[in-house]
Amino acid sequence: MSPESKKLFNIIILGVAFMFMFTAFQTCGNVAQTVIRSLNSTDFHGSGYTSMAIIYGVFSASNLITPSVVAIVGPQLSMFASGLFYSMYIAVFIQPFPWSFYTASVFIGIAAAVLWTAQGNCLTINSDEHTIGRNSGIFWALLQSSLFFGNLYIYFAWQGKTQISESDRRTVFIALTVISLVGTVLFFLIRKPDSENVLGEDESSDDQDMEVNESAQNNLTKAVDAFKKSFKLCVTKEMLLLSITTAYTGLELTFFSGVYGTCIGAINKFGAEEKSLIGLSGIFIGIGEILGGSLFGLLSKNNRFGRNPVVLLGILVHFIAFYLIFLNMPGDAPIAPVKGTDSSAYIKSSKEVAILCSFLLGLGDSCFNTQLLSILGFLYSEDSAPAFAIFKFVQSICAAVAFFYSNYLLLHWQLLVMVIFGFFGTISFFTVEWEAAAFVARGSDYRSI
Repeated sequence: MSPESKKLFNIIILGVAFMFMFTAFQTCGNVAQTVIRSLNSTDFHGSGYTSMAIIYGVFSASNLITPSVVAIVGPQLSMFASGLFYSMYIAVFIQPFPWSFYTASVFIGIAAAVLWTAQGNCLTINSDEHTIGRNSGIFWALLQSSLFFGNLYIYFAWQGKTQISESDRRTVFIALTVISLVGTVLFFLIRKPDSENVLGEDESSDDQDMEVNESAQNNLTKAVDAFKKSFKLCVTKEMLLLSITTAYTGLELTFFSGVYGTCIGAINKFGAEEKSLIGLSGIFIGIGEILGGSLFGLLSKNNRFGRNPVVLLGILVHFIAFYLIFLNMPGDAPIAPVKGTDSSAYIKSSKEVAILCSFLLGLGDSCFNTQLLSILGFLYSEDSAPAFAIFKFVQSICAAVAFFYSNYLLLHWQLLVMVIFGFFGTISFFTVEWEAAAFVARGSDYRSI
């Protein structure tokens, strides 16, 4: 297998492993609040929103140390260990208790930080400046296929149900736990790429031999260096500007992955289909994500216009979706009680419009995330682990804040917050991309900025 083929193979295995893991986890997140509402009539008392706020809060704090962990352990073992904790969190829903539910939320927050930093590192070392856009698109399309498969099962299994029984819950979460473990094992198929032409790699084979034989002291030095680089990158102009865009992706991640499905499931006017529509919504979010990832991955080969048009498309698509959701959903849908809401929206609530908005949310999200992965891999090829850790730190802390306020804010206020951050996040991304394009045009090394 040629070095280029080996790198592409690694990207595909990385994407497929994440597809299995997140088929389980994103389906779990999509139905968690609905399942817990059904459980709250029993001895169990908890909140899916609170759990997600804990996950993303711990996730954000843990990103400060994850570059050091990945530097010592390596991306492959880091991702495998993280996958085990993801599986543990999903397994908690088979027989949930409040203490185990919230404890698992803390552990998966730490695991998620390690997982995504290792993923960014793995993506970067298997790419060069010519393939980073393509590889980001391939990875994103495979990852977001997870939304399709898990939610397809939810749609058919929960058709016509207004309450989730114990046997329904156990069947779903046992299956999701097994699927997550399959994805975790797949990380062992990733091979170490050859050193030549790896983005950000300049080491000779002699250097690599020395790396293999590094002492514990050298590992500690590497960990400290990674930690220092994270703080240095935090205050660069480019990272500060991209942090505004990243903050927006954290807010809209919370909305489409947790809040929007709950809103659909709470509208009594949708009748007996309200619970299965959560699954259908997830499917169409996934279709939007897959379409976006595939399309922008292919376009990156002949992209004369840079990343800005894709991000502009993303924000326009999201603004259309937010406006339609504002008209189509009752304001109290995110915080409705277990019996749902009978409140009226500005127009007659339509299932078709709700599902169209799911597709638009997925498509817009893929626009932002594929371009953020691409620009980070390009700008910070030599500091990929710290750069991706900062990216996930900002994204996750904003997601945690959004999950927290989702317990209290009416729908229109949540939409307004996303509109404001989306507007300024788009402007800040444009600024960084224009500077990157100017340096490339002059033949300068942008990564030295």
